[in-house]
Amino acid sequence: MEANRVKQIISSSAEIDVNYHGVPIWIDSLNEDGKTAIVQTIDNRKLGERTTVEIADLEEL
Repeated sequence: MEANRVKQIISSSAEIDVNYHGVPIWIDSLNEDGKTAIVQTIDNRKLGERTTVEIADLEEL
């Protein structure tokens, strides 16, 4: 995924499904480097721990 799309998803009022290596996640923020983001896993509609991931590994469904 590209940084511009990550920004669009973060600012969108719609719920957009995104996966990280097949796991549903919520994008909290795009880091200043433009290559990584802080995300949380989604499990039974509850958010999990925050982690930093490469945005290239994010997949919009």
